Amino acid sequence: DRWIISLLNDLVRQTDSYYANYEATKAGRAIADFVGENLSNWYVRLNRKRFWGGEMTQDKLAAYQTLYTCLDTVARLMAPIAPFYADKLFLDLNAMSARDKSESVHLALYPVADEALINEDLNERMQMAQQISSMVLALRRKVNIKVRQPLQAIIIPALDAKQQAAIEAVKDLILGEVNVKELRFVENAAGILVKRIKPNFKLLGPKCGKQMKQVAAMLTSLDQETIFAFEAAGFYDLNVEGNEIHIESSDVEFISEDIPGWLVASEGRLTVALEVEISEALRSEGIARELVNRIQNIRKDQQFEITDRISIELSHHQATDAAVQEYASYIASQTLADSLQLCDAIDGGIELNLDEVVLTIKVSKR
Repeated sequence: DRWIISLLNDLVRQTDSYYANYEATKAGRAIADFVGENLSNWYVRLNRKRFWGGEMTQDKLAAYQTLYTCLDTVARLMAPIAPFYADKLFLDLNAMSARDKSESVHLALYPVADEALINEDLNERMQMAQQISSMVLALRRKVNIKVRQPLQAIIIPALDAKQQAAIEAVKDLILGEVNVKELRFVENAAGILVKRIKPNFKLLGPKCGKQMKQVAAMLTSLDQETIFAFEAAGFYDLNVEGNEIHIESSDVEFISEDIPGWLVASEGRLTVALEVEISEALRSEGIARELVNRIQNIRKDQQFEITDRISIELSHHQATDAAVQEYASYIASQTLADSLQLCDAIDGGIELNLDEVVLTIKVSKR
């Protein structure tokens, strides 16, 4: 809640500045980015359990009030450039809350940023959580491993104590987003991760002149310890024939190479290594999670009520039986099943394809 309110007030501050300089396009992009990436894709999605909780607890009320504040403020911010939709959104919100007596968003007060609510450290930590999550999910897609399949570990070489503390503060959020068991930091990733340097000739050319080829050769031949020290410090000084050449980290590209059993990605000052080997224990948990998802979809397709209890019949298969038996109570609790039976034959069942394993399932209302 504090994070999205911090971003909201930062958005108000930015948008006000854009409008003051007649930069309506920049204002529109800032609003769209806030709503699409931060409010919808992160805040609302991460708070689904709070929104859908049973009773109206203080926590649930806080979530709704925070979302209301964001939507109401966005309606006012977008009013100059999307007048009709902004008015529709404002009036719909106000019809429920009656918090503003204005007949139109265009007669309501324009928002003023509350600087005291803008927390730059919190914004930075959450941005890091988003970036790391995005990198890990991209690595999963690279090898076609679904998010429902748990993986064991992420390794991040921390460049400094500040970066490590920022990631540590949002570690649980990252692990939940990417479905990985643990996140480990390494102070010196040399020997664990392998990196190489690719010189940016456009940037280095003016600095190096005729010595460009020598500089490029020296940079590409640096050992792993030196490369990681260069990346952490943000600069590296080379001595070429008596000339000191100061190389910034922005003058080169640090490229991470995959190592056996791991995939590696780098963006800016962040490097992430994801363990992609799947143990039998992880595979079993992944099967259970996938079954829960499929059963929930069947419930929805058959238009069961959220509170309806069910019984499940599932066909035997040597690839899934052990996982189903191990996670039977988890599957039952997640799907509101009173019984879960493994059967040799099922009449009137639905065919499920789980990574080339074909099962038959029958879900019945109790």
